Amino acid sequence: MAFQGRSKHVDFFCAVVIVGLLAGVAGLSTTFVLRFVQHLTYHYSFGTMLTGVSGSSPVRRVLGPMAGAALAGIGWWILRRRSQVPPLAGIIARHERIPRLSWSVDAMLQVLLVGSGASLGREGAPRQFAAVLGDLATGWLKRLSARDREILLSCAAGAGLGAVYAVPLAGALFSVRIMLNTWHPRAVGAALLTSSLAVAVGSVDTRDQPILDWPIGESTYLLTAHGLMMAPLALGVGLAFNRIMAAARPARQIRSWVLVPALAGAGLVMGVCSHWWPELPGNGRSILTVSLASGLTLSAAVAILILKPLLTALFLRAGGAGGMLTPSLATGAAAGASMVLLINWVTGVHLHVPAVSLAGAAGVLAVTQGSPIWAAIFVWELARPPLWLFLVFLLTATGAHGLNVLLRRRGVRAQKQDERVG
Repeated sequence: MAFQGRSKHVDFFCAVVIVGLLAGVAGLSTTFVLRFVQHLTYHYSFGTMLTGVSGSSPVRRVLGPMAGAALAGIGWWILRRRSQVPPLAGIIARHERIPRLSWSVDAMLQVLLVGSGASLGREGAPRQFAAVLGDLATGWLKRLSARDREILLSCAAGAGLGAVYAVPLAGALFSVRIMLNTWHPRAVGAALLTSSLAVAVGSVDTRDQPILDWPIGESTYLLTAHGLMMAPLALGVGLAFNRIMAAARPARQIRSWVLVPALAGAGLVMGVCSHWWPELPGNGRSILTVSLASGLTLSAAVAILILKPLLTALFLRAGGAGGMLTPSLATGAAAGASMVLLINWVTGVHLHVPAVSLAGAAGVLAVTQGSPIWAAIFVWELARPPLWLFLVFLLTATGAHGLNVLLRRRGVRAQKQDERVG
């Protein structure tokens, strides 16, 4: 019996290592495909997507997203007519069989859509693909329990996220707090190991550098006060973002041919908007990049704050699939930039735009994902600014999350009082 117990632990450890390495492979493969699609859509050779969009011709800015979205629509039309594409979290939590083929195809279609300019997150694809590879590679380990497999697949999803954004701690916490909602040592250890291995494999592309460049500039500890000031705005933006996405998301997956013209139309709208705001196409990294470079004007920040969630909702309504993390992150960054630029314009002072922008991103992400500590860590790891700025992000995230909890409790109390009166 003791030998069987040790063998079970050895199998679990081997599975953790395998899942971590394959999650890194999933992150690398989706990143390379995404980059290829971006370069093909906007016809550029070097630099970021923002560089490609800014340098492309007006006709290509419109036709590129339209063509890519239409191709993704054709792919989903064929896929959804033949098989179900269930959500990742539900399948893992219910210990159901992983739909390997449909998830793999769906992941590549997500990459195609986002790479061609759709306002959706790219993190959904590596999470799904990592779960598929992890399930495929560990299926022969028969001594693993159902709970062990749930932990492994959740860790694969978090590690895939960590690999593409070079955020090992945030990837691990995503698995533990958002996917599993536990602090059990077995789950925490597995999440840390898988995410670290995945990020190490992903460093072939990221070179162990943050995906956002933190500017060299003066920032003071007074920003902690501005972090608290940002919390109510982040709460409002986060709640609005959630409601817009909930209203836009179809009750059932669209399976008819309408997918093709609907997504092509969404691509057309994105292409037209990119003529004035080239930061809009893609998952939101361009918005974060320009925010950190203090390259946004007040009017541009406000326009992006309004348009980013609306365009994300448009692609969802048209039947597209993708992540919500980076669109909400970019919306929060635009909210933070809008606030600080407005203060600077009215008062004549010069508050640090990058710090407040990222604080806004952390606050909105805390509201949309319901985990303030994870949101603050994720935002900090994206740019790795001075460590003390993590406190600013944490203050905004916990403040926005706390206000959200208070609002929900007040709503529950009001509902109970109405029921008693009735």
